[in-house]
Amino acid sequence: MFKRRWLLCSLLTFLVSLHAAALSSQEVNLPEKARASGMTLYWDPLSLSGILEKNGHQISFQSGASFIMKDFRTIVTEKAPYLKDGGLVASVSFFNEAQEFFQQELPPESSGDAEAMDIPAASASYGIGAIVIDPGHGGKDPGAISPSPVTVNGKKVSVMEKDITLKIGLRLYDALRVAYPGKKIIMTRKDDTFVSLQQRTEIANGVKLKDDEAILYLSIHVNSSFDKNASGYEVWYLTPEYRRQVTNADEMEDKTLGNIINSLVEEEYTTESILLANFIQNGINTQVGKLSKARGLKAENFAVVRNAMMPSILIETGFISNEKEAELLVDDGYLKKMSLGIYNGLQAFITHFERTRGFTSTR
Repeated sequence: MFKRRWLLCSLLTFLVSLHAAALSSQEVNLPEKARASGMTLYWDPLSLSGILEKNGHQISFQSGASFIMKDFRTIVTEKAPYLKDGGLVASVSFFNEAQEFFQQELPPESSGDAEAMDIPAASASYGIGAIVIDPGHGGKDPGAISPSPVTVNGKKVSVMEKDITLKIGLRLYDALRVAYPGKKIIMTRKDDTFVSLQQRTEIANGVKLKDDEAILYLSIHVNSSFDKNASGYEVWYLTPEYRRQVTNADEMEDKTLGNIINSLVEEEYTTESILLANFIQNGINTQVGKLSKARGLKAENFAVVRNAMMPSILIETGFISNEKEAELLVDDGYLKKMSLGIYNGLQAFITHFERTRGFTSTR
């Protein structure tokens, strides 16, 4: 997601072929030992990756890998902490070495390997630099249309998907601009204009970011079904089986290594997309309550999701083909709840990610 983490993936992948050093047969419970020693341990159970932090230093690792990285600079070819019987353990030698490393004074000295690879110093903070809001359809493309007119202010009107998605998108845009004045909040359309699928993803993929910034993509839609009783909201992410070219690793001379790097970054995007989808679904559920049901998280190869080279999700806010739900989707009070639910879920994800760099603290 971040350039720095991308560089980390490339270095770690490059070292997979190296032989691991002999390990001590003794093991320690890493969360317990880290807590007792004043270390902060972040752990992501989906990607099986972790970070140890103390005194401004950090050690990054992946479960059972034959390498670790210190402050994104020093490379150590020892077996990283690993899962055993449901718990995270580490060798005594690894833990002792970590303690010695954390006692170093700041700033850490650069290693020859780091300079050769042109790795920047570890940033003090990581953050979401931009959020792209994509209200589906627009202009000549109305999207789904209610099969029967709905009464609005005493008048019978046809409900069109493009109108609902724009209202939700604009509410979300206004809220995010107030909450995050330092972030780029971008709309693929702000009025009833047509924007092609290619243009939507080009807008997102063209956003300029700093090295320590990431970008998120949210596409907002309304569902429809031949089954008039179908109802509820869904949050979709790109199916993990679908592979995108999300890096410029294909330009590397070593094509095999380039493919591995791309796969690692793609898996990271998928993990973050699932986490984002879950946060947003929970946010909507809290606001909407019993007015509409959660249909769960789902995976699909939607064009706008698979072509956005970043963590991306698609939100289906309800079924316009359901008469009762169509009435909800034209109600300003309900749209406010839906928009607030998406906003709260997104804010929870950003807070979680920026505090833990995408990991879960075990402290």
